[in-house]
Amino acid sequence: MSAESRLFTILMVDDDPDDRMLFREACDEIRLRNPLEFLENGEQLVDCLKRRGAYADRAGDPYPGIILLDLNMPLKDGREALAEIKEDPNLQHIPIIVLTTSKDEDDILASYGLGASSYIVKPISLDRLMRVVNSIGEYWVEIVEAPRSEIKEEPID
Repeated sequence: MSAESRLFTILMVDDDPDDRMLFREACDEIRLRNPLEFLENGEQLVDCLKRRGAYADRAGDPYPGIILLDLNMPLKDGREALAEIKEDPNLQHIPIIVLTTSKDEDDILASYGLGASSYIVKPISLDRLMRVVNSIGEYWVEIVEAPRSEIKEEPID
């Protein structure tokens, strides 16, 4: 697979604007070339992926290559969004990395049980965040062969 074909979108879903900004800075600092997109809660995430509401105009657009998902958010938390995505045959192929502050064993077990691909506790310093982002880039962009994001959508009943 060519380097250009690995430039899938990385979608981060987090209600904290500071965390979103730090993630963008870390990506810039390590020169991660993948396009970044940000949403603020699980409701926006599910609507975006199912192409409804404010995201209806995205029908036919590629899905993100990976999703970084916070657990504790308003409207629909990450657990609910993760469960809904992994139950949908049109979406369940998308790797979801839980990136959250929780170190709670129940959250870790529940996330993997719902189909999370990885669980990462958010680092507290920019230096450590850059290492995490670099590791995500190396693993998910350079090593893993993920399904193409242009999966044909089946009609939703």
